[in-house]
Amino acid sequence: MTSHKSPPGPKNKLPFGIDHLFSATKDALAHLKAMSVDGDVVHYVIGAGKVKMNVYHLNHPDYIREVLVTNQRNFQKGVSILLLKDLLSESILTSSGDFHLRQRRLAQPAFHKKRIAAFGRIMTDFANRKIESWPEEATLDMAEEMKQLTLEIVVKSLFDSDLDKENTEIREALEGLNDWAERILLPPRIARLLGTIPIPVTTRFNKARQVLNSSMDRLIAERRASGKDHGDLLSMLLQATDEEGDKTGMSNEQVRYEILTMFLAGHETTALALMWTWYLLSQNPDAVAKLHAELDSVLAGRTPTVADLPNLPYTEKVFTEVMRLYPPAYATSRYAVTDQEVGGYIIPAGSRIIISQYVTHHDPRFFPDPEKFDPDRWTPEFKATLPKFAYWPFGGGPRLCIGEPFAWMEGALLIATIAQRCDFRLLPGHPVATRPQITLRARYGMKMIVSRRKVPIKKVPVEAAS
Repeated sequence: MTSHKSPPGPKNKLPFGIDHLFSATKDALAHLKAMSVDGDVVHYVIGAGKVKMNVYHLNHPDYIREVLVTNQRNFQKGVSILLLKDLLSESILTSSGDFHLRQRRLAQPAFHKKRIAAFGRIMTDFANRKIESWPEEATLDMAEEMKQLTLEIVVKSLFDSDLDKENTEIREALEGLNDWAERILLPPRIARLLGTIPIPVTTRFNKARQVLNSSMDRLIAERRASGKDHGDLLSMLLQATDEEGDKTGMSNEQVRYEILTMFLAGHETTALALMWTWYLLSQNPDAVAKLHAELDSVLAGRTPTVADLPNLPYTEKVFTEVMRLYPPAYATSRYAVTDQEVGGYIIPAGSRIIISQYVTHHDPRFFPDPEKFDPDRWTPEFKATLPKFAYWPFGGGPRLCIGEPFAWMEGALLIATIAQRCDFRLLPGHPVATRPQITLRARYGMKMIVSRRKVPIKKVPVEAAS
């Protein structure tokens, strides 16, 4: 029987629920975990009168599945996503309904496993180049090093362009978008207001948008005119046609929106997962020993290829466990379009729904000893026991991250390439703390000392690596 009582939740300690806003702003992860203590449906109120908002945290995989899959049409992305339309207009990330489905149909073939396998060599080449730039026993901020590495990979994969050698202006513009994107964490009215004030972040964004739009439009027009297939994601998007719909493809402008979306969605997230990988391995020598044993046995000093990945199960387990403990996308929100029943409670239309990868990934009901870094937990038998949305680092349902296969391949290949040749240890005294913003960053970066492993590196013939 449906209960018409409110679910459990914290009482407001300050007027208008300001204490909840302070809590979420001060430490988002602690706030999310606190909102899971009282149950699988937790409720509180922010504001009053016409600006009153009911907030519901849904903490059970079954309820998350209902929001993202079963009843997803009645749970829509909120107004914050509209801020991204200043740059991305109607893209896969920002659109909804039939237009969103059409864009996914057009872009999906570009991310088929057989198509993205061609990017494996790009990933390992850039990783080896990055390793060669590190002096022995150098102290590095692995947050920045991994960000630079994944930036180079994503730009080469998207545009077949090496930004180490050219297009510095584009590189700077792409890097500048991340700071601007943090605006979506702010209340929409404040974010919109800041967008009209010539403060530095807004000025940089306006310049970056102008640079990117003009540069992308020129590149897309040239590609369209030449008809040449560069084998990159841009070429694939230009060739895509909607075979299930009107048989047409994307306009040049739409291609630009999707390319920029892929950059924003796929660049920093992988970099952060890798940064947390090196940190967790530095704190778990037994896991490092198992990883090195696998890499030395399978690769024997040569650079890994996509064909090696099925033979590197522990490497995959490491990456899987890292994204359990530190999911780069750690929470998301929706708004109830109409009154909804979830977990025996009525959620009124207009309520904000919070669902969190971080919360379910640390739930002891599904992950025994959840704070422990334990790649060995990921056996086939264990995975078979997990509810669908106990582990969901890439989201789910119709809005599942379209780049998930690319990210899995990139993470495993970069871990294998770098871990085979390098060891990392945390700089003594360096503080490690999370900084949850749009993504789960490290508050103080990740200062680590790199040393080379004594493993011979063998060159792989081009035909064997392709």
